[in-house]
Amino acid sequence: MADRDTLPLPLEVRTRLAELELELSEGDITQKGYEKKRSKLIGAFLPQAPGKGMDPSVPHERRTPVTPGSSSRYHRRRSSGSRDERYRSDVHTEAVQAALAKQKERGKMAVPMPSKRRSLVVQSSMDAYTPPGEEHIGHQDTSSGSEGEGSMHGEGTPTSSQGSINMENWISRAIHGSTTSSTTSSSSTQSGGSGAASRLADVMGQTHLGKSGPIAHLSLKRKTRKVPGPPVPVTVENGNSGPGPVVRRSCEFGSGGSELVWQQPPLEKQENHSAPPDVTSYTTDSIQVERPQGSTTASRATPKYGNAELMETGDGVPLGGRVSAKIQQLVNTLKRPKRPPLREFFVDDFEELLEVQQPDPNQPKAEGAQMLAMRGEQLGVVTNWPPSLEAALQRWGTISPKAPCLTTMDTNGKPLYILTYGKLWTRSIKVAYNILHKLGSKQEPMLRPGDRVALVFPNNDPAAFMVAFYGCLLAEVVPVPIEVPLTRKDAGSQQIGFLLGSCGVTVALTSDACHKGLPKSPTGEIPQFKGWPKLLWFVTESKHLSKPPRDWFPHIKDANNETAYIEYKTCKDGSVLGVTVMRIALLTHCQALTQSCGYTEAETIVNVLDFKKDVGLWHGILTSVMNMMHVISIPYSLMKVNPLSWIQKVCQYKAKVACVKSRDMHWALVAHRDQRDINLSSLRMLVVADGANPWSISSCDAFLNVFQSKGLKPEVICPCASSPEALTVAIRRPTDDSNQPPGRGVLSMPGLSHGVIRVDSEEKLSVLTLQDVGTVMPGALMCVVKPDGVPQLCKTDEIGELCVCSIATGTSYYGLSGMTKNTFEVFPMNSVGAPISEYPFTRTGLLGFVGPGGLCFIAGKMDGLMVVGGRRHNADDIVATALAVEPMKFVYRGRIAVFSISVLHDERIVVVAEQRPDSTEEDSFQWMSRVLQAIDGIHQVGVYCLALVPSNTLPKTPLGGIHLSETKQLFLEGSLHPCNVLMCPHTCVTNLPKPRQKQPEIGPASVMVGNLVSGKRIAQASGRDLGQMEDNDQARKFLFLSEVLQWRAQTTPDHVLYTLLNCRGTIASSLTCVQLHKRAEKIATMLAERGHLQDGDHVALVYPPGIDLIAAFYGCLYAGCVPITVRPPHPQNIATTLPTVKMIVEVSRSACMMTTAGICKLLRSKEASAAVDVRTWPPVLDTDDLPKKKPPILYKPSNPDTLAYLDFSVSTTGMLAGVKMSHTATSAFCRSIKLQCELYPSREVAICLDPYCGLGFVLWCLCSVYSGHQSILIPPSELEVNPALWLLAVSQYKVRDTFCSYSVMELCTKGLGLQTESLKSRPLDLSRVRTCVVVAEERPRIALTQSFSKLFKDLGLHPRAVSTSFGCRVNLAICLQGTSGPDPTTVYVDMRALRHDRVRLVERGSPHSLPLMESGKILPGVRIIIANPETKGPLGDSHLGEIWVCSGHNASGYFTVYGDEALQSDHFNSRLSFGDTQTIWARTGYLGFLRRTELTDASGERHDALYVVGALDEAMELRGMRYHPIDIETSVIRTHKSITECAVFTWTNLLVVVVELDGSEQEALDLVPLVTNVVLEEHYLIVGVVVVVDIGVIPINSRGEKQRMHLRDGFLADQLDPIYVAYNM
Repeated sequence: MADRDTLPLPLEVRTRLAELELELSEGDITQKGYEKKRSKLIGAFLPQAPGKGMDPSVPHERRTPVTPGSSSRYHRRRSSGSRDERYRSDVHTEAVQAALAKQKERGKMAVPMPSKRRSLVVQSSMDAYTPPGEEHIGHQDTSSGSEGEGSMHGEGTPTSSQGSINMENWISRAIHGSTTSSTTSSSSTQSGGSGAASRLADVMGQTHLGKSGPIAHLSLKRKTRKVPGPPVPVTVENGNSGPGPVVRRSCEFGSGGSELVWQQPPLEKQENHSAPPDVTSYTTDSIQVERPQGSTTASRATPKYGNAELMETGDGVPLGGRVSAKIQQLVNTLKRPKRPPLREFFVDDFEELLEVQQPDPNQPKAEGAQMLAMRGEQLGVVTNWPPSLEAALQRWGTISPKAPCLTTMDTNGKPLYILTYGKLWTRSIKVAYNILHKLGSKQEPMLRPGDRVALVFPNNDPAAFMVAFYGCLLAEVVPVPIEVPLTRKDAGSQQIGFLLGSCGVTVALTSDACHKGLPKSPTGEIPQFKGWPKLLWFVTESKHLSKPPRDWFPHIKDANNETAYIEYKTCKDGSVLGVTVMRIALLTHCQALTQSCGYTEAETIVNVLDFKKDVGLWHGILTSVMNMMHVISIPYSLMKVNPLSWIQKVCQYKAKVACVKSRDMHWALVAHRDQRDINLSSLRMLVVADGANPWSISSCDAFLNVFQSKGLKPEVICPCASSPEALTVAIRRPTDDSNQPPGRGVLSMPGLSHGVIRVDSEEKLSVLTLQDVGTVMPGALMCVVKPDGVPQLCKTDEIGELCVCSIATGTSYYGLSGMTKNTFEVFPMNSVGAPISEYPFTRTGLLGFVGPGGLCFIAGKMDGLMVVGGRRHNADDIVATALAVEPMKFVYRGRIAVFSISVLHDERIVVVAEQRPDSTEEDSFQWMSRVLQAIDGIHQVGVYCLALVPSNTLPKTPLGGIHLSETKQLFLEGSLHPCNVLMCPHTCVTNLPKPRQKQPEIGPASVMVGNLVSGKRIAQASGRDLGQMEDNDQARKFLFLSEVLQWRAQTTPDHVLYTLLNCRGTIASSLTCVQLHKRAEKIATMLAERGHLQDGDHVALVYPPGIDLIAAFYGCLYAGCVPITVRPPHPQNIATTLPTVKMIVEVSRSACMMTTAGICKLLRSKEASAAVDVRTWPPVLDTDDLPKKKPPILYKPSNPDTLAYLDFSVSTTGMLAGVKMSHTATSAFCRSIKLQCELYPSREVAICLDPYCGLGFVLWCLCSVYSGHQSILIPPSELEVNPALWLLAVSQYKVRDTFCSYSVMELCTKGLGLQTESLKSRPLDLSRVRTCVVVAEERPRIALTQSFSKLFKDLGLHPRAVSTSFGCRVNLAICLQGTSGPDPTTVYVDMRALRHDRVRLVERGSPHSLPLMESGKILPGVRIIIANPETKGPLGDSHLGEIWVCSGHNASGYFTVYGDEALQSDHFNSRLSFGDTQTIWARTGYLGFLRRTELTDASGERHDALYVVGALDEAMELRGMRYHPIDIETSVIRTHKSITECAVFTWTNLLVVVVELDGSEQEALDLVPLVTNVVLEEHYLIVGVVVVVDIGVIPINSRGEKQRMHLRDGFLADQLDPIYVAYNM
């Protein structure tokens, strides 16, 4: 794209082009018209590439279908033998390479590598390996560097070597491709000789992703080596698609690090998709834009908002500051297209909100006539055909007992054993006699004719199996052949157990060797396998059996309608069904096979297939006996050692027939070079059992190509189609006429995905070449019906499910009548709706069509069908595409699983492959991105998730294939343990609801009128009125707390106010009224004498939770100073905790600090000076040594509205906010709490809270002095040593009221969960607890409070006792449950309505319901109203809005260094814009709603409940809706047992999810798809980044709230040390 010459277009042409673009984007002109006009305009200016004509992007190659004649290419390509032949076709490989090349042509880009911890990297050589990108960028030559210099210098006026880039330039660039960027051209002529740029370009080319926008789930791997080098600015053309001119985007690289640039490739015109999803704002385009042909010449980008060059992070910080280079690079990969406005709506039924995939009007439709049912030839009744299979065995066993029936092989390929027809006959009789007469007693035999028996024989012992099978037929019991269970928990073996149980199997026949190999218990018994019924194991070896008496003889009947055997079949979901086959069907099937394969007596047949089921059983065990043939059986174990063994046996025994799978042909091809003397001329028929797999054709072609010279005749290869239900569906007959070539169909893949047959497509890339599988079986009738819905006949050019009407099919799924009816009793209808036959048809489970000449073609299986966005894709096809991407350097052949999972009402494709241990992270990552491109290019479908797992870890089927359903199960439950994951939800998920557009706000007056009209009251509520409450509150006489303390010291000097407990539960210290008073006096003296403080000076109190803090606080009041309580630095974590202390001390303008001797030492320590500048501390007073004398006079404030203390706290958004509390507010606060909780001097209250801010501080320091009750203080940190401390104290002191934090409650729930019994015996009794209040500033954590209540119910805790309080910065306590009044209520709201700022109450358990608990009762003297945060108008009952509060204990404002007045007045002095405009309210910053309940409160009024939903600061605006982080986090934590904690935040409109992993690092990648799925399903959001970190990385403040903004800063600055970072982009 970039190496064509740029020709400047004249201005008027460019203007006209821009107008055209606009017309097209607004739909005023059709695509066709646009293209016509456009090519006319610029035709004269385009450089004509020789031979390419106008359109350089249309591929020039035309591919021919591969026929044996044209396949000399196979031989050339075959040399490496390293690609999976099952799935290989040359057309396909070339197609994939062409598709990838095409992507490459469209411009290069690269994906940042996933970031992964070293310990997770699989191979050891990693450290010595430089990823390709690092080297090139580090040592890139300067010429390519200087090209784009200065591209980010100016404020959005980028310059480059060609002068300023203006709008016209952009347009001409769009048309010609740019010469600026030598990095984008792979044949770069400008790089000064070293070619590093072009090497880089190649690297980028290989990782370039598919056509539909940024799809990779990009991940960054943490790197330990950096390659130094100058920064290289690189500019990349952005070939984005969408209306508007092209924007150049540039990005500066740091030195080292494989940071590559993202380029958004243009979209092809293939299908009319809607525009690519917008990564940044999660919207999909509402206008469908047709893609112009040759989109390289017309790459159109979208204008970026405002300043196109300077991209900013979400919070407006220009990049480069604190954002790490990797993340900066990611920002550069985001695009921000403008979207035309959407019509807006709000539908109550949300399921309708999901976008429904609109069918493409251009999609191909079936046009043929209705098909006719095809009849097979007459089943010729040969006179000497036996009347039943047992009769045939009897005939050959008596007439020619010496004739060989079966030869088995050992692992060296030597004949192990030859079973003759005579031995087979006598041994089968012996088995039949023994199972009928020797099991159970004579009166009660265990088995009677018609009972089911399991046959458990290993794959290397066909002889024992054959004897047991025919023994069962002779005894008229029904054999159920199954696999040998190797372990108790084999993949899929549980389902087999279910089958045995449902068939009522009680006896299992097995061989001696197999019986010895089964797992046994210590007593020597075979244990019951998981999910299996109890079985009696019976060994069928002759030496263990008794001889039948002379007069006993099996009853040999003609074939009838009794069940002959049951063949098991595994469904798509892993369940196992049993298909019953009648004796008449068994015989007819053998006859039909004999006729169509032309079997004759004594022929030799080599069988490589599993003899227990399917083609191997039908040919190698049943039909062979009917015709007295000799079977050479090759076990799987021998094939693994010697893949050529079957070909050698064909030569050795001059076999006429061989039964193989395409895998066996592929293996033979890989190994054939070692062999000289191979001659296959004896073969007259090579049955390819999986010939129905669309990709077997490549193996057949390649095999013929190589072995034709060894005597293999082309007409010998006979693919067949079979299914467990319909047995053999079709088989190609061996003809003698070699001139008639087999049928080939070259079909268009897009056509197939719409279910129609189109023999050719304009794009030769996406074709599927099919071979025929012959014609219908003799005596059968076949038709093709629509795969879903009513079984209606297909048209001739339509793909459907093949159905067969014949005697020779299965008759039912054992014991499942409903499923049987749908499968075995189908009556196909013609277009008029009349059945085409009176006989029922059987569905085969195969998808295909009947071609010319009655040839059947199979295009796939119903089981492998994935319907994505209304189009059908076949799992096998996608596997084939993945394997054709590259010779198998990175993943193992045949170890790829493709399945679909349902996410957000559509199927999503998942590809899982096993990675070779020697491939590096970079290799695999590159391979993955190429696979995505290839699948996208060829199938036009996005892959949702691509995972690589370590080799040999996928669950296997008994014959070594991948157990698909088990793999899917592991993936969904998060136990697949991939070592690499790539998720691309942005490209696949196209059915998200449209983003919500904000409507212009309805005015507050209208809202109020609307509420009045609809009879809704305005949402307001208040606690009891303080003025009217008569109480004998002595403390009310005093205006100041200091006076209350002096009064108590005089009246009740020895009354204990405070008791502090240590971790052993014993009293560490206590304070009586007089002790506290005296101590406070001494501190006041110290402040005056040593601190030389004036009244009104601020003093920082840096104390651990305890008594000293309280004394220091009252000392400050006595001295007239303003105290600020500060949490001391953590001695083990000074570096992070000390700066906060320093910040509070500085912001609060403290004149001095008071603390203990220990903390003094800590503040001056070496660690402290490393963390902060210790020289700037204010004076520090050590209160451990106090002066003896008391102050001359205690300070008394002149005005109660002066400052009492400052309350500093770090909010969840990481903001430090200090509020001013006046003496009036402080006293009002204490009185309010005293009244609500009925606190008196005789009460005891246990407090387990941090005493530094909010309600925790008030309860710890102030309330006891005001109310006179005794506070039992329990520092929360002591619970880390002894989790039971708090509850034991509550029990021991017989406390009625206790307060704690969520962290304390969580500690108890997690730490004591298993100890309730031992605590009961200690005795721990919580029955006296009346209120247990969680002090919080957030939405009540209902799950935690409920589990706490449940857990300690046994210890007497009453569930109604547990409640929460609610406070915030403007008012430290608004609600608190208290003692009297109704229990806290819980409501369930619709989470989807909440996102639209609406409250919709739903029933408990309804989908999308969210439980909300009332935040406690409103405190006395508090009034609340709910207001619209934007218009400030009042809202109605049950409407979501901001909680506003008016109360005597509101704080009086923020304390800031640089008084931000606007914020101040808005938060503390707001008035409603309508209604009561006089009252002054404080805005809490929290969203919530009021709801009048049916309950009555103490005063007899109806109770108003306040429900807090979440903080406005925390809420995330995504897709136009408001999300609360906690809701997403709750969903995420539920997804996997190893996720202990989760936090989410947004970053440039991307949702980032951080999860803490409690488990091995191997589980880290399991979480990525699970997290992405759950957020999509439950919240309709696409996760942008998933970060997996260690436990404890998510920062939590003292109240137990997550500090999401700190986490975000840590993420952006690359400080989280994550285990894995996955970018879903």
